[in-house]
Amino acid sequence: MTELSRMPGAAANAARLLTVQASPRGDRSVSSAATQTFLSALSRAQPALEVDVLDLWSARLPEFSGDTINAKYAKLAGRAMGPGEKAAWDDIVRMIDRLKAADGVVIATPMWNFGIPYKLKHWIDLITQPGLAFSFDPATGYAPLLAPKPVLVILSSAGDYSNGPSRGRPDLATPYLREAFKFIGLNQVSFVPIGPTIASPADVAAARANAEARLDALATTFLETSR
Repeated sequence: MTELSRMPGAAANAARLLTVQASPRGDRSVSSAATQTFLSALSRAQPALEVDVLDLWSARLPEFSGDTINAKYAKLAGRAMGPGEKAAWDDIVRMIDRLKAADGVVIATPMWNFGIPYKLKHWIDLITQPGLAFSFDPATGYAPLLAPKPVLVILSSAGDYSNGPSRGRPDLATPYLREAFKFIGLNQVSFVPIGPTIASPADVAAARANAEARLDALATTFLETSR
């Protein structure tokens, strides 16, 4: 699928879905494969669907240093940005505008070391910016600035976390992602876990089948309240 594509039959006013691919494994990724299953089901429920694919491993994500971090502090201090800072900040604005333009978001990610891949954390750090995604008032504290929209996290893991820790190992990805998105206004977050992905063939197949059934059911209503 190209970076920005339309499902068959999509109209000019099509709903737009941003899909964020956080696995470097491409088509071999369990979370990415499940995303394609979800998109197929969603296209049946939403024939007018435009899909914007953000592959975090091929996209140019600016480093959060130099002009980029200085631009953030200029924004916080209310001072004018220099040319380099302004250019860096414009990159951030474009990334957040891409998120704003979506009617819904799908995050396809594996669990790494109980959390998320560093590329996904990098993207979240870039889009969580003052004056763009959140505001702060000394009297009232922080407030989100993004309009609510449905977010689906398809989270694959080697272990089975459906009933809590897997063999004593915690799931740190789910609570982090829920709170990170809530902080900027995306508080309609659903999670579909896929695990275990490393186990007996029967257990792996059952986990995938259960996830696919949940995704198929979720697709019928996922974008209904977003537009």
